[in-house]
Amino acid sequence: MADYKDKEFLEMVVKSIVAHPESVVVDRTVDEMGVLLTLKLDPSDMGYVIGRKGQTAQAIRTLLKIIGAKNNARVNLKIYEPEGSKRSHVMREDSAMDIDTSSVDDLKI
Repeated sequence: MADYKDKEFLEMVVKSIVAHPESVVVDRTVDEMGVLLTLKLDPSDMGYVIGRKGQTAQAIRTLLKIIGAKNNARVNLKIYEPEGSKRSHVMREDSAMDIDTSSVDDLKI
């Protein structure tokens, strides 16, 4: 099996902040757009991962972007919204576009 630092990093971070780490599953797919990490977790843990106003999720996305830059890959995170989660609305993938990440876009590590 290949060495996927982005997937390992995401699993480590999320498992350390949720109440049910045994339920954390990360699926990794690669296509012409880059790497897509899909995070699945216990519905009761959604608040821990999303954070207030999405700040925790955005911080994780920024760190994944840095890891991707180090490996010359574009890494995106999709948080799977399970049935019965406590959030009243679905966090859209394109909401990450509202955050200025220009400082890490051309990062050379």
